[in-house]
Amino acid sequence: MLLPLLIRGCTAKHYIQQVLSSTRLCTDCCNTRGLATSSGQLFFRRTPQRFLNQSRGAKTHKRKHQSQEDDWKKRNKTILTYIAAAGVGMIGVSYAAVPLYRLYCQATGLGGAAVAGHDTDQVETMKPIRERVIKVTFNADTHASMQWNFRPQQSEIYVVPGETALAFYKARNPTDKPVIGISTYNVVPFDAGQYFNKIQCFCFEEQRLNPHEEVDMPVFFYIDPEFDEDPRMARVDNIILSYTFFEAKEGQRIPIPGYS
Repeated sequence: MLLPLLIRGCTAKHYIQQVLSSTRLCTDCCNTRGLATSSGQLFFRRTPQRFLNQSRGAKTHKRKHQSQEDDWKKRNKTILTYIAAAGVGMIGVSYAAVPLYRLYCQATGLGGAAVAGHDTDQVETMKPIRERVIKVTFNADTHASMQWNFRPQQSEIYVVPGETALAFYKARNPTDKPVIGISTYNVVPFDAGQYFNKIQCFCFEEQRLNPHEEVDMPVFFYIDPEFDEDPRMARVDNIILSYTFFEAKEGQRIPIPGYS
């Protein structure tokens, strides 16, 4: 009787132990699943926030970069505007410089340009300096494109400061078409230009010659008496007056007197 009872008791005990083991295993599995679920939820909760922060940072950086590009574009546009304005201004100054410089040269004699115009009272009252004789030599040139024949009618004359003198140039158009010419002049030595005064001259004025026409062009001038008082002119006894004729064409630039 005891043996069957012991066997039954051992069997029941073994069964109870199996049940307890299964229960513990399930509990461990549940705990493991719970941890996994909690970790997954935590990961999914945190991950979107990181991605959101990164997305916001990228957008902010993009806006900042775009703002810098816009600022650079505005600055570049402003700089280009200033450069363009400066270029236009320089072109205008360059075109205005030549006629202004010519007027200045004619007024001061700078660069060997004879002084234009005269003081009537000075011409009437000035006294010739007879002991100072100066030889004035005349020269004539034409530009390569100019087809005129141009020459002085006298190669030289002798004058004294304070005395008026008259000389002539001759120009002829040998072609079969009308030609318009314009001339420049200079005086050598350059420093003597401020004392060489022209009363009448054909320079810087357009001269039209018909086919085979020939004309005389007068130059009425005098040398200022102050020429004799300038120490720089002490050894100057020869002055060269030179004219150069160019064909007057649209866009033709006439050289500055004394620097042609």
